[in-house]
Parts: sequence; structure tokens; C-alpha cells
Amino acid sequence: MTRLDVDKTIEELTLGEKVALTAGVDFWHTASVERLNIPALRMSDGPNGVRGTRFFNGIPAACFPCATALGATWNTDLLHEVGQLMGEEAIAKGSHIILGPTINIQRSPLGGRGFESFAEDGLLSGTLAGHFCRGVQEKGVAATLKHFVCNDQEHERMAVNSIVTMRALREIYLLPFQLAMRICPPACVMTAYNKVNDTHVSENKEILTDILRREWKWDGLIMSDWFGTYSTSDAIAAGLDLEMPGKTRWRGSALAHAVSSNKIPEFVLDDRVRNILNLVNWVEPLGIPPHAPEKALNRPQDQALLRRAAAESVVLMKNEDKLLPLSKDRPTLVIGPNAKIAAYCGGGSASLDPYYTVSPFEGVAAKSHSDVHFAQGVYSHKELPLLGPLLKTEDGQTGFRFRVYNEAPSEAKRTLVDELHLVRSSGFLMDYVNPKIKSLTFYVDMEGYFTPEESGIYDFGVTVVGTGKLLIDDEVVVDNTKNQRQGSAFFGSATIEERGSRHLNAGQTYKVVLEFGSAPTSDLDTRGIVIFGPGGFRFGATRQLSQEDLIAHAVSQASAASQVVIVAGLTSEWETEGCDREHMDLPPGSDEMISRVLDANPNSVVVIQSGTPVSMPWIGKAKALLHAWFGGNECGNGLADILYGDVNPSAKLPLSFPVRLQDNPSYLNFRSERGRVLYGEDVYVGYRYYEKLARPPLFPFGHGLSYTSFSRSDLSLSTVPELATLADGEPITASLTVTNTGSLPGAETVQLWVMPPVTGVNRPVRELKGFTKVFLDPGEAKRVQVVVEKKLATSWWDERRGKWASEKGEYQVLVTGTGEGELREGFTVEKTRFWVGL
Repeated sequence: MTRLDVDKTIEELTLGEKVALTAGVDFWHTASVERLNIPALRMSDGPNGVRGTRFFNGIPAACFPCATALGATWNTDLLHEVGQLMGEEAIAKGSHIILGPTINIQRSPLGGRGFESFAEDGLLSGTLAGHFCRGVQEKGVAATLKHFVCNDQEHERMAVNSIVTMRALREIYLLPFQLAMRICPPACVMTAYNKVNDTHVSENKEILTDILRREWKWDGLIMSDWFGTYSTSDAIAAGLDLEMPGKTRWRGSALAHAVSSNKIPEFVLDDRVRNILNLVNWVEPLGIPPHAPEKALNRPQDQALLRRAAAESVVLMKNEDKLLPLSKDRPTLVIGPNAKIAAYCGGGSASLDPYYTVSPFEGVAAKSHSDVHFAQGVYSHKELPLLGPLLKTEDGQTGFRFRVYNEAPSEAKRTLVDELHLVRSSGFLMDYVNPKIKSLTFYVDMEGYFTPEESGIYDFGVTVVGTGKLLIDDEVVVDNTKNQRQGSAFFGSATIEERGSRHLNAGQTYKVVLEFGSAPTSDLDTRGIVIFGPGGFRFGATRQLSQEDLIAHAVSQASAASQVVIVAGLTSEWETEGCDREHMDLPPGSDEMISRVLDANPNSVVVIQSGTPVSMPWIGKAKALLHAWFGGNECGNGLADILYGDVNPSAKLPLSFPVRLQDNPSYLNFRSERGRVLYGEDVYVGYRYYEKLARPPLFPFGHGLSYTSFSRSDLSLSTVPELATLADGEPITASLTVTNTGSLPGAETVQLWVMPPVTGVNRPVRELKGFTKVFLDPGEAKRVQVVVEKKLATSWWDERRGKWASEKGEYQVLVTGTGEGELREGFTVEKTRFWVGL
């Protein structure tokens, strides 16, 4: 790549070339203009790992703990390291741009992509995102803050009108973007799918130009979310630089005509092109060649960081009678649906093929010095477990053959155009291409051989974006080709899983074939649904088992066990892009299993995996509870490090866990109704709501225990008004002593809250305004400081003035941390002042 003279290049570009530069050419690349040495740029998801350019059959990647897990670390240094490794992973994949981090706000526990965002609080989310971006961009890779703004639900996400007051928009939803930009201005911002107050964000001039560019003085590139552009002239005029993905829907000849007819002045188009060329120059030092091959890193130091991040994200929610840590020298029984599967990430664009995974059972077994046993308890799959890894090819390899044809199976003469060997029997073909395929309509036969270990009735399931028919020894067992029903898989574009059953004998080998037709063969009504590429498939199977028998066996085992760990929760099937959760409950049977095991062995340790809150009707019985999120490649090892005490838990909840879904502030105002969603809770999101109503949640924001204990003392506040002005924020430094009063090394997170004075404006009881994490040996004391800006710590958004208001009065600073107790000091704002900007 050669550095461009941007203004000169714009002068030399033809109108057609300018137009072409403002839209992608495929799913992951921008346009190039070879005669002017303008290269194509490559981008990749995502929020918790760099997938590369292929959803289907791609190069494996490092999978980091999900964003709520990273949010639970409250560790800016760790997020910086994670960002650096993410940047190196992007370079290995030949990507100039990472499509992350996601910093939307979790209004509700039901948000399908809630696991992708750091926190329910803008200060925590924006601070962590800023340090993450700094790590990424130190490697020369462009970070992308998304989704700007109010993309907080999946239901009708492209059509919904988010109705929100300007005060809530500023104080809650824009705040994480604002704060992240103060720490590290990102190279890119991605617009949200939804409307905000009647206008789609990708054509909302007030948000994109007035706030983002003029007020915040940000000069990077604005891209649309995928298929999140809805107009030609309006989007260009509002400030949307790049329509993604390609091929373009809205630019091309339509945009050229708009410029030629003076509907869009050419200088406005030039502004869009300038931001694209500036980004080309920004990433130029990377030296990534065109069509760069995608590579894997998977280095020992990367694995160590992933393990450290996984362990540091685990929240110790309860630990009565000091049940934890467990003893490595005593036998351990691991029970539960998530024990032997690795729930390493959520679903959708955050998903990727990991280099490897470590299940909780594998992590516990590797660390224990004694026997480790397993009981299933219940199954938690939403769709049947993938059959692919249980199949063999004709020559004995694990997996199945994927054979592609232009002609349907009913045609006598078919020509094989492609053949792959796959193991995973789930594939999203959005980026699958083959030059021999004649159209979007093609057919695939997937063939493998299954030899069951046990006799019984087996259930088989098929989910498709397209059509699918599963045959066993040439007999149709599942037919998902007609009268199809809408499901939630593959970004909400797939059918539900259709099932069929057949009795199989142990030791007998059966030929399994899935006859798949691509997306155009489907009879689903896809109005309002985005179909990504030529379709997708998923087929699974499991032997029929009685839930009562499974639970009874687990209870019997637990009653006699020395140490019991129950691992339950959600997976990428339950938390995924494209659909919101219907409730907060665990999968069917999980609560009953947990409750009955706790009755049989009250000292059982419960581990829950999910990216967002779940209900816990058995919580009164549980003495020890860990929340382990979706923990990435090293999820099982990180969890085992906590269970056995090799790592002292230090995580704090980045979002509130309500007792019931009905207690959540957005309960009456979540999901789209008639094309709109009312943000009726206004600024009272998360802890702000529970504290204002004095309604304690099950577990509050900021909660997290440790195997050691801490004290906080000697709080003092200092300001240097003679050296500071409102323009630089008037820093306030809170100094205090933190002491590890226990017998183990550990980390304390100091949380600084500000309580506003009682004035004519209704405000939250308190708001998080700063935090820091400190590591201490037993008996060690450190003097720590938390610096906050007075204008940020005291201001609310005055809608009548269109400015932030730092209101005069007496403010209280509260400092909290692990366990009970708080420190309190006060400071004064002498004069009400108003401001705008970062």
C-alpha cells in the first residue's frame, strides 16, 4: 500500500469511482481503484474474536470471553491487552478493521445480543471500550465502535423506532461512545439498524453529523451495519460514508444519478470519499497485501492471556460456609448440561470457530488430583446436538462429505462442482462461493456414517435457510422442504428445527444423508427478514432419554459425592443475534435438576453460564454460586482455576440480576409494538432504577465476592481549581487506603459513586463515576487514587438548553468495594455551568 495524497486523489477520481468507493464490493471488502493505487480494505467481526472473512469453513481464531465477561473484570489493563491480541489476530487474518467493540446498553435481560456489550452502565462500558480500542489501534488495526446508537433489542431490529428522550439518549445510550472516544478515538463507527425518534440512524443527520462529527469533533469513518442502509441521498447527506456489505443496494447508479441531478452536491460525496481515503492512509502502515491469506496464531502466550481473562471474569456470587475453593485431593462429581460442552461464545456475528475449546469438565479433570466423575442431569439444547462430529466418512475420517451440485437430487444426471470434508454439521453459507455454481439456487448432499454406541430411539433434527431432507439408509426421517415454519437460527432467517425419530441398534452402521437446497428453494415468507447469502443448514441427533431418569441419576450420584459442581446455563442457541430471549428462565429441566441436587447435597457448588441474567428460583438453597459467562477458548480452565483456588475471584457484576423479569425497568417497554419501542424507563436503567425504587435486585450491579477480605479507609478528596477549568473537566482526586485483611492474595475493585444534591430535576440516587482495580498480597496496604472530572461527575442533560448542566450544590462521593461498608466525602459545585462536547 502507498500513502495517498487525499485531496489530489479526489480530484483525479471519476464520479463512478467515487460512488464505487462508498460501498462494499462483497461481505468484507471495500472497493479498490487500481489506477490510483487505492487498495481494498478488509474487515472482520468482531466483538469477541476475529473470525476472518468466512463464516463457513473458515480459519479458526482466538475466542475471547464475551463482552459481559470482560466487563465483569473491571480491569482496564486487561482490556488493553485483549485489544492488543485482537489487533494481532486481525493482522493474521489479513484484516485492516475489526468490527467491534459493541457498547450498547443492556436495557433488558432478554436482549439477544446483550452478551456482546460490556455493561448496563455507560461509564464502565465506555471506559473499558476505550482501553480495548487503544490496544487494538496500537497494533495499527482500526477499531469500530458499534452500534451507534440504541440498538438494544433484536425484535424487528431493522424496522423498530426507538423512542427515547434526549436526556436518556445523552446520559445513558450515547455516553459509552462519548467516553470511549475521550480515551481513544476509534478509526470507525458503525451505525445501528434501528430508527431513533422516527429516523433510521444511518440517515440521521442530528446523530451522525451534529453530535458525532461537529460536537465531538470526531473525523473517522462511519459505516452502516450489514444491510443497515435504507436510502441513497438521505444517508449520504446525513454522513454515512460506507454502505456495507456489497454489492450495493443504494449507491451505484442511483447515487451517481443523485449527484448528476444535484440532489446530492458532489462536494458532499467528496466528504464521504475523503473519510474512506483517510482510513486507507490510517491502516497503510500495516502493509497487508491484497487478498492476504488468513492465518492462525494460537501462541502459548495468547492461550495464557485467554485463560487469565476467563478466570478474572468469573463472579463469585455466593460463598456461604466458605465452600469454595474446592480441594484438589477430594473426588469431584461434575453434573449438568453445560459440563461437557464448551459454551464459549454467544450466537450470531459474534460466533466463530475457535482454535480449541476447554469444557468445564475438562478443566476440572485436568486440575484435580483425584477422581472426577460426570452425570448429565438434564440436557439444555434448544436444537439437537450436532451430529457431524459423531459421523465418519467412507474412509474413516471424523465428519462427512459435503458435495455440491447445480442440479436437484431428483435429476438423473448431476455434475459434482465442489466437495469438502466437514466435521461441524452446522454451516452458514453467506460467504460460500464457487465459480462453477451457476446461480443462487444449488444443492448439497452431505453424507456420513453413524454407528451408535447404544441401542434405542434416536431423534434427528434439521434446521435450514433453504430446504433439507434427512435420510437414514435412504429412508426419509426428517422432511423440512415444505410447509416450513419460521425459526430463530441464522440471524432469524431459518426454519424451526423439524424432527423425526428412528430406532437404531448399537454397533450397526447407518448411512446418513442430508439433501440440502439453497435459500431460493424455501417456501418461507421472508418479508422483513434479511437473508444473508445462499442459506444455511444444521442437523443434529440424540438418543431419547427420560428427563426424570437423568435427574434421578444425578441426584443419586450427588447424595454420595464428596464434592459436587453443577454446571448449567445458556448457550449460543439461547443467546444469539437475530432474536431476543422470551424469558429469563434456564432451559427446561435445569431449575428442577439444580434444586433436587441441592436437596440431595446442600454443599453442591452451582456454576451458571450465560451472557445476561437468568432467574434462579433455587437461589435460597445454594450456598456457593459462580457466574462464568461465555468464557472463550479457555472457559473450562479459567473456571477450574477459580473452583480450586489457583486464582482468587475478583470479578464484579457489570449488570444487575433481577429477582424476576417483571422487576426489570424495561419490562413494560421491551420489544417492538406496531413498529416502535418506548424507552419508558428513561434514565433509570439497571441499578439506577432498583436504587430509585429501593427495590433490591437478586444481585446488584458491582457485586462480587473474594476468597480473601479487604478494608477501605482514609478517604480524602482533592481538587486543584487554580490549575483547572471547566474545559479540562476540573479533576477531583479521591485517595484512599485499600488493605488485604485476609490470608490470600487478591484484587479489589474500588468503585466511586457520586450522589447529586436534591434540586428541581429528578436524578438517580447515585451514579458510578470512576473505578480502579488493585492487586494486594495478604496484609498488604496500598494508597490508591481514582480521578474523576467534576463536569462529568456532576452533569445531567438539560433538554431545554441542549447542553450538559453541572448544577451548583453539595455532592457526596461514596466509595464501595467487596463486601459491606462505604466511605463518604463531599465536594461543592459553586456555580451552575453548561457545556457541550466530549
